[in-house]
Amino acid sequence: MPYAKIVVGLPVNGPFDYSIPENLIKMVSPGKRAWVTFGPKKLVGYIVGLAKESRIKNIKPLLQVIDEAPILSRDLLTLTEELSRYYSCSWGEAIESAIPQALRKGKKVLGVAYAQKKGAFELSLLIRAERLNNYIEEISSALNKNLSALLILPDKRAVLDLKHVIEDKLKVEPVLLFRNEPKEADEWLSAASGKAKLVIGTRSAVFAPLANLGLIILDEEGDQVYKQEQSPHYHAREVALMRAKISGCKVILGSSAPSLESYYLAKKEKIGCVFESAAVRPNELKIIDMKREFYRAKSERPAFSRYLADSITSALSAKEKVLIYLNRKGFATIAFCHNCAKPLVCPRCGTNLIYFYESDTLACGHCNFKMSVPKICPQCNSGYIKFKGTGTEKIESELSRIFPQAKIKKVSDAAVGFDLASADIFVATSAVFKLREVKFGLIGVLNIDSALNRLDLRSAEKAFATLNSLVLLAENKLIIQTGSASHHLFEAVINNNPEIFYDNELKERRQLGYPPYKHIVLIKLRSRYSEKAQNAAIALFEKLGKDKEKGVEAFSVNPSNPPKLRGSFYWQITLRAASPEKAGKFIKLNLKNFRHSGIIVTVDVDPL
Repeated sequence: MPYAKIVVGLPVNGPFDYSIPENLIKMVSPGKRAWVTFGPKKLVGYIVGLAKESRIKNIKPLLQVIDEAPILSRDLLTLTEELSRYYSCSWGEAIESAIPQALRKGKKVLGVAYAQKKGAFELSLLIRAERLNNYIEEISSALNKNLSALLILPDKRAVLDLKHVIEDKLKVEPVLLFRNEPKEADEWLSAASGKAKLVIGTRSAVFAPLANLGLIILDEEGDQVYKQEQSPHYHAREVALMRAKISGCKVILGSSAPSLESYYLAKKEKIGCVFESAAVRPNELKIIDMKREFYRAKSERPAFSRYLADSITSALSAKEKVLIYLNRKGFATIAFCHNCAKPLVCPRCGTNLIYFYESDTLACGHCNFKMSVPKICPQCNSGYIKFKGTGTEKIESELSRIFPQAKIKKVSDAAVGFDLASADIFVATSAVFKLREVKFGLIGVLNIDSALNRLDLRSAEKAFATLNSLVLLAENKLIIQTGSASHHLFEAVINNNPEIFYDNELKERRQLGYPPYKHIVLIKLRSRYSEKAQNAAIALFEKLGKDKEKGVEAFSVNPSNPPKLRGSFYWQITLRAASPEKAGKFIKLNLKNFRHSGIIVTVDVDPL
């Protein structure tokens, strides 16, 4: 009797053996979906293989085969299996990351058939501000060879903007892929039909089932949006490289500020690299040491240095547009009692609530919790709440006080319908990077140190990417205020030499044994009860310490940051490993017999 090897979209290792009823034998093949009984539930299972015999007794039968033809090609099955090993998730979870929600729920579809012409794997890194023409040339070349192409962009708006340019230049109508959109399944199946030659999409489009895939382009490859927040925590860049090796195609990683991992590969000459420093730069780029400004200030620390304030005055006189960048929303970052000094925190996350002046509310930066500002302190019943810290609303207020003649406006998160003529001074968070083809005469950068000095191994990398993006938006002047003026980040920006930054960062990473030299893996444990999460984390950490594996080191166990989020408590175990696959095998082996009732365990490889 033949048996089907089935995986399901749950955090359980498989495959699991199911018997095939005689009436379904001709319908079963790898890549198809089937309804199966899994425990007490009826679930969609994915057929990943066949077997002539099984060691399992009392095997359950397949209930129904859903598909007439496989919806997953052999390459996609191979890709998802490799993804499950790399990111330490189940094969079924990896498959469900790759397909639309409607297919995960068992929606019946017409049969699809797509094939892959095997070519040579090729990888190149394109580091330049203007990359679109390069992309169009590469896509055109692939299409002319009767190969399909995949272009992945950071956000939906970028996809929609580029769609019209692509259609105009190449006379090809691309398929657009976004996760959890109403037409996602139809578009995905359109790509799988073999008729589509070009797909443009966001992160999940890396799994697009294109026939004869010849080219994958990942734009702004260092952007953190390419890292999946939910388990499995895959990174689109790594998946693109896996897929290109399996399918035998070309990959282009494009960026104005590449990830350290990609730069490291290029430095070792493992990949082709086109490295161009920013050709168009502001006429003046100045670093202001705010330690000296604070020393001069006799009272409260000023938000604007004298030089920046004078530069804003000059820019307004010259009718230039001004942008003030501060990546903190709201008016104040902390609300606290003047008497007991107790801060007001989110009841679900335990983090400080942000004060918004316009709505007179306190809101959590991690969840959707909001509340009115209390009249009295909930802790000591004192009647006065104070505010501390600076957000964009406070900066807007301060600018209105200093420059009463100027029209001041915040750049909204959506950044849709932006009108440069609508104000003289704009205040913005990272939402400003969504704007297309906009330039400001003067850009002032406030408190970049909050990004640079975070407890995050990638903090400097993220700060560099931020400043690099702002350089491209500045037409005349870019003024950066910092308390860490001697950091190599600013030397690289001032000298228009990114290699100063990357080489210094690589040196530090090598000394610490951090990526790209080794991999950091977080095992995250979540519970509704703080003590339960803590006890489970410590017990697992001790177990990992006893059952040692060469090339894998579990070196810390501690509360996550933040330790509480949306009503759950988080602890994490940090491992350092020579390879993610070795770490994943080690983790799965130790979790197999680890009792953790009421604890949700996830694994994050190379967290951002």
